[in-house]
Amino acid sequence: MAQRAPTRDQLLQSAQALCDAFAAKADIDTLISHFSTTHQISAVEHGLPALAPFLGRTFSGRTGTESVASYFELLQQHLTYEGMSFGTWVVDAEAQRVSVKGRAKFTWTEGDGKGQSWDEQFAYILDFDQDAKITDYQVWADSGAAYLARRGELSKVIESSKIRYTLSSNRSAKQAETTSVIARSSGPASWA
Repeated sequence: MAQRAPTRDQLLQSAQALCDAFAAKADIDTLISHFSTTHQISAVEHGLPALAPFLGRTFSGRTGTESVASYFELLQQHLTYEGMSFGTWVVDAEAQRVSVKGRAKFTWTEGDGKGQSWDEQFAYILDFDQDAKITDYQVWADSGAAYLARRGELSKVIESSKIRYTLSSNRSAKQAETTSVIARSSGPASWA
C-alpha cells in the first residue's frame, strides 16, 4: 500500500516551521531537522557563484563540505539578519511544494563589507517528501546587494541613489510648481 501524500495543511505547517526556525536564527542542527531523512536533500541560492560563497552552488546531503549544513554555515559566517518575516504562502499539495515570500534586513559580517546592511525581499520554493519533510530548498534573493556589501561598496551605492532620488524629487516638484505658475498666468484653457 502506497503511503499517502502530505496534506496542504501539513505542507504549510512544515514550511512555516522551517521559516520560523530560520527567522529565529536556530542552530544548524535544528534547521537540518526540517529536512528529509529518506530522500537526498539539497539547497541552492540562485545567483552567480562569484558574487558570494553561498550563491549558485547546489549543496546536497546532510554532512560534508558541500552539504545543506555547509550552506547554512556559510550564511551564518557571512550574514546576519533581523526583522525576518514570511508571508504570501502558496501551497501546491499535488506537487508537494510550498512557495513563500520573505523579507529581512541583512548585514554582511566580515571583510571589507563588514557592517554593510540592506533591506531585502526574497522567495523560497520548498519541495517535500511523503512525510512533509523538505527535500529541496531553493532561494531567490538580492545577490547584487550581497555582492556590493561583500566588497564594501553597498553603502556608497545606496547613498548615491538617495542623492539622485532627492535631486529628482526636487526637480519634479520645481517642474510641477513652474507648470502651475504658467497655467495660472495664461488664464483659462481653451481648446481649438
